[in-house]
Amino acid sequence: MLEKLLAVVASWIIGVISSMGYGGIVLLMAIESACIPLPSEIIMPFAGFLVSKGEMTLWGIALAGAIGCVVGSIPAYYIGMLGGRPLAEKFGKYVLISNKDLDMADRWFAQHGDIIIFIGRLLPAVRSFIAFPAGVARMAMTKFVVYTFLGSFIWCWALGYVGMKAGEHWEDLKVYFHHSHYVIAALGLAFVAWYVHRHFKNEHER
Repeated sequence: MLEKLLAVVASWIIGVISSMGYGGIVLLMAIESACIPLPSEIIMPFAGFLVSKGEMTLWGIALAGAIGCVVGSIPAYYIGMLGGRPLAEKFGKYVLISNKDLDMADRWFAQHGDIIIFIGRLLPAVRSFIAFPAGVARMAMTKFVVYTFLGSFIWCWALGYVGMKAGEHWEDLKVYFHHSHYVIAALGLAFVAWYVHRHFKNEHER
């Protein structure tokens, strides 16, 4: 059952990227950055694997991923800016962002200022909801876009690089793993499971 689920997830992401190219990466990363738990830990390594096959370039997928992150983050920013914390709480619960997550993001933003947007884009889980407090604080849109893009570009490049290197050495690795997409999808789904568990644990504690 698990193997079938992994195959479905892997095939869908690969299908989107294969059929849409760089546009598929933009779309998938926009979904991820709109606080929907479709982890970049699946998307970008798959794109990197295609780089190893000569179908894309590392800089190209990093650029596409960063653009997608900016596009997906803007709605969350405006939810925070126009509705404040109450609206962020109202919409956040539908995409598994707890009040504890928002409290942490608010605290980090207050302590570190605008630069936390850049840093937050390099941190798993945190990167998904850091746009809310930026909107609440009415951070200048230009700064928000620039910091989001730069942090996301580094994140996407790093994950893409991992996927590319795995692809380049797949002949050596396949003695341990029969199917590359199962390995990457398993890691991504493990992240999703942790993220969901963490959300409900936070809500239970409240």
